[in-house]
Amino acid sequence: MRKTVRSAQGSNRLLHLAVVDSTNAEAIRRAAAGADSGLWIVADEQTEGRGRSGRSWHSAPGNLYASLLLHLRCPPRTAQQLSLVAGVASIDALTGLTGCPIQEGGRLRLKWPNDILLDGAKLGGILIESTTLAMRRIGVVGIGINVASAPRALGRSATCLSALGEAPSRNTLLGALAVAIEDWLEVWREGAGFSAVRRAWLERAGPAGEAISINTGTGPISGTFLGLDETGALLLRDDAGEEQRFTFGDVSLIGEER
Repeated sequence: MRKTVRSAQGSNRLLHLAVVDSTNAEAIRRAAAGADSGLWIVADEQTEGRGRSGRSWHSAPGNLYASLLLHLRCPPRTAQQLSLVAGVASIDALTGLTGCPIQEGGRLRLKWPNDILLDGAKLGGILIESTTLAMRRIGVVGIGINVASAPRALGRSATCLSALGEAPSRNTLLGALAVAIEDWLEVWREGAGFSAVRRAWLERAGPAGEAISINTGTGPISGTFLGLDETGALLLRDDAGEEQRFTFGDVSLIGEER
């Protein structure tokens, strides 16, 4: 079913599917078939939903699974900043709908590079994918938010919006998300305005000095969170006092369930 998602500047096209393997995969297929930038793909259920590093994403009915197709001019490394852009937009949409405060001291917050947390538990995640099709750079912003239910087999705590009481409908959430993402894409300007995105992301994340660990595949490195550099990479001071920079990895808050 085709309809539109109202946005701050007009409307973006929306393709709604009852079941799909992955909204990100469908967005890439649509791009290969000639779909324009600004197409949203949303599904009631995914059979092969995925997260970062090829992990499966539990996709029970009742939650939001959506992907936004973008045509980009920036290089792939810059396109990865879309994870932070989408994180900021997601928090803004959620706070506007739920009234929950953000960090510091709030209930909603971000965790680098792609997690949306509510009371320390995972509420949602973001998956950015980019590729080149017919000499055109394609970016896909995939967002999953637990609305009605939360998976129980993540190896860490997860939650859903219904835990707050009456949750917004998926359509309402998607509409708010579309507005917020469009606003922040205009700020980002394919990397030219990333400094403002970076500041906004830090305001919606944990405080500097927070105890964290990061695993890039060779074992965890513990330390304290220092912030993000000018490209969006994570900065950490390890337990030996050395400052380290990471462009990828799985971050855990110290004491967080794994």
